[in-house]
Amino acid sequence: MPAYQRVLLKLSGEALMGEQKFGVDPVIANQIASEIAEIQSRGIQAAIVIGGGNIFRGIAASARGMDRSTADYMGMLATVINALALQDALEQKNVTTRVLTAIEMRAVAEPFIRRRAIRHLEKGRVVVFAAGTGNPYFTTDTAAALRAMEIKADVILKGTKVEGIYTADPMLDKTATKYDSISYLQVLERQLRVMDATAISLCMDNKLPIVVFDLREPGNIRRVVMGEPIGTTVS
Repeated sequence: MPAYQRVLLKLSGEALMGEQKFGVDPVIANQIASEIAEIQSRGIQAAIVIGGGNIFRGIAASARGMDRSTADYMGMLATVINALALQDALEQKNVTTRVLTAIEMRAVAEPFIRRRAIRHLEKGRVVVFAAGTGNPYFTTDTAAALRAMEIKADVILKGTKVEGIYTADPMLDKTATKYDSISYLQVLERQLRVMDATAISLCMDNKLPIVVFDLREPGNIRRVVMGEPIGTTVS
């Protein structure tokens, strides 16, 4: 029996790069699509929020002198490119997928309407939320928390490059140890870079659990959804 019925999967744009320097690696998109198709075939309703960092980083551009709002809007448009790439990979696996975007662009995607998103999920379609919240100064992590509340998801599944949340960056600090579970407050107090503070606070206020896990390990999305003890649970 699955541990969750309706999940929101948060992917970074970088997750789609694979070994490339930027852009979308079709092999990686294909692998992620296979895993989403697998949980969808088990009757789990899946929504996805994807970042845009593999194409454009708003914060990095604003640090180099670009207006922050302009840079953030460009970043939101980058997430639409990623959403379309993921939609294509999913539909090649015969998974009906809808891209809903917070910035209207009717030629390529549906506008985000909460009830429509829920209806798609109830009909067994995968929903990809693009363009973040539609507002500058908010990250796609915050968009993931917001959309998860709106669709009444059971959990946010945050796919990363590491196996969970560590006491320090395991890439830099060999003594870093992994937490199996941790509270929202501990994440905020220890400034653990899981999701930004706005997203964590939103989840805390609405008691929405977050599971941080290694996306690169094949089969992990299924394992998390089935309730296997992998990654770190924030609750």
